[in-house]
Amino acid sequence: MSSAPRPAVSVVAPCYNEQDALPEFLRRVGAVLDGLGGASEIVLVDDGSRDRTWDVLAEAAGCDPRVVAVRLMRNHGHQLALTAGLSVCRGERILIIDADLQDPPELLPEMMALMDGADGKGGADVVYGQRRQREGESLFKRATAAAFYRLIARLTDVQIPPDAGDFRLVTRRVLDLLLAMPERHRFIRGMVAWIGGRQVPLVYDRHARVAGESKYPIAKMVRFAADAITSFSVVPLMASMTIGWIMAALGFGFFLYSIVGWWNGHTLPGWTSLMAAVGLLGGMQFLMLGIIGAYLGRLYDQSKGRPLFMIRDIVGGQDGGPK
Repeated sequence: MSSAPRPAVSVVAPCYNEQDALPEFLRRVGAVLDGLGGASEIVLVDDGSRDRTWDVLAEAAGCDPRVVAVRLMRNHGHQLALTAGLSVCRGERILIIDADLQDPPELLPEMMALMDGADGKGGADVVYGQRRQREGESLFKRATAAAFYRLIARLTDVQIPPDAGDFRLVTRRVLDLLLAMPERHRFIRGMVAWIGGRQVPLVYDRHARVAGESKYPIAKMVRFAADAITSFSVVPLMASMTIGWIMAALGFGFFLYSIVGWWNGHTLPGWTSLMAAVGLLGGMQFLMLGIIGAYLGRLYDQSKGRPLFMIRDIVGGQDGGPK
């Protein structure tokens, strides 16, 4: 595989329990690549699925020489599964997309044109999809997503585009720089933004899933947000120090109040004021320790130096042009 010429375009998609969506995904992506012409590949990563996702991928790789099916040893999560696919793909330009077809692959030609400089401002290193509408998602999901993007914009110095997911077209140069970054807790859209270069938005309407259910329940969304914030901002750590000084000042104030009251012979209030002070100070201390622990935990994971992912099988991988 390494000695063969690079395909012009690679489409990379992580898959977790996507057996129902994959046939339509392969059909639509294949039609788009047929229209582009030239050599291309579709790299699909089975992230430890519990349904027939791998069987569908292996069958597709046997029928279409453009399809490369990658199976991980276990479930690693969306960002690491995507990283595994990016490490395998060989294209000069790489489209990152999810297999649920919420992001339409039919936008690839327009993204290619923008990368070629169709906007009259020169070529782009990254063309990212920026969502105008989000069909098929609850009000809660839309509200929390909007709040997340606004929060991370305030916490980080990196300009991460709002309302933009991982759906994007990147050059091989950007991908090589991305793969050289060793973070274990990955926030790929932020990492791509950090790389810099000319990054151009393509505004589009996000569609509802063609099949199946969302693989991002609330717990995973919270974990993803925590990875994003701790990867690109030390503001929570700085805030913990600031709040620590404030709580220390309040505690010292309570101490002086108690001493002055005792000196003047006043009978101090009992459990109410005492427990309020102890509860306030203790609660803030535990909160700050939790923030520090989140950063330390990620440092611990990173220090072990284990591989980001483990690949079990790779099926397909021959060069293939349009069929």
